[in-house]
Amino acid sequence: MKFNPNLAQIKVYEGGKPIELVIREYGIKPEDIVKLASNENPFGVSKKVENALQKAAKNVYMYPDDSMLALKDALSKKYQIKNENLIIGAGSDQVIFFAVNAKSHPKMKILTAKTTFAMYDIYAKQVGATILKTPSHQHILSEFLEIYEANKDIDIIFLCLPNNPLGECLKREDVYQFLEKIGSNTLVVIDGAYQDFASAKDDAMHIEPSDLINRFQNALYLGTFSKSYALGGLRVGYGIAQKEIMDTLYKMRPPFNVTSLSLEGALAALEDKDFLSKSIENNFKEMKKYESFARENKIDFINSFTNFITLLFSDDMSSKECAQILLKKGIIIRDLTSYGVNGIRVTIGTPAQNDRFLEEFKKLL
Repeated sequence: MKFNPNLAQIKVYEGGKPIELVIREYGIKPEDIVKLASNENPFGVSKKVENALQKAAKNVYMYPDDSMLALKDALSKKYQIKNENLIIGAGSDQVIFFAVNAKSHPKMKILTAKTTFAMYDIYAKQVGATILKTPSHQHILSEFLEIYEANKDIDIIFLCLPNNPLGECLKREDVYQFLEKIGSNTLVVIDGAYQDFASAKDDAMHIEPSDLINRFQNALYLGTFSKSYALGGLRVGYGIAQKEIMDTLYKMRPPFNVTSLSLEGALAALEDKDFLSKSIENNFKEMKKYESFARENKIDFINSFTNFITLLFSDDMSSKECAQILLKKGIIIRDLTSYGVNGIRVTIGTPAQNDRFLEEFKKLL
């Protein structure tokens, strides 16, 4: 059977190893497993969200409100924008899909950092786009600009700020200076999936969506409820841009693309500001444990503006072997070998989870 020939070059995206698979493969009790691979909120869902989902469960026999008006109103108020500047997706990666397909044509070009969120590549390859990458793993804007100036017909530039899977971020003013040099026909996607963490750590990294899209008509900002708001299982994300971009993206959106429970959960999550602030506070307090550990044991790490930290290994240590040994002990982390990086990405967990990881990791050293 013949399929789209572009699909032959795509490797299926693999998320963090699920707990159920570790239980099955290694016979480890569920309570002995520590999952620090998928950048989930270690405190689980907030009580306000849990109560909202229980209350809404009786209505799941009906289709969701496809206008998504309540959630749009709440997001519009949060970001001081209009509803016409918003699109809601089943995760922010669905909005990436909309954007890539909306700009798609036979000679499409996309520019990303060498090491960044894998779905940019996957969606680009689906439409047969040429993918240009910077030589450095982390975001270096001078490298982006050099490639852009040699390829003024680039259709989309992706900036993951902060960057997944490495954790680095760029200062707002540096990003704005870069955007001023980009032509109006190039869509610049600012992926802010981890912006809540970056903004809390350093205001210089904070990008306000309303300011971004008012200054740059060709910018698209992405947000998600999967990280700081702890709704990874509900799959809710959004895009913010000028109306002209939104009108086009809506032509890509299928009806009822976000479930009724997801809409209710996201709305309740926005209202629970205490849960959000406590989650972010714990994150950076616990991250200091990792930084101190790395310095004491002479391990390189990337200064992280996210809810994870990337530990980089020297040539005498294999991240793949390290991840496998930890997995057999019930500790799930993300090996970065597939990204061409000899290192591991570790989600910042609860104090007990972090202590357990560091204890077992110390034994490996």
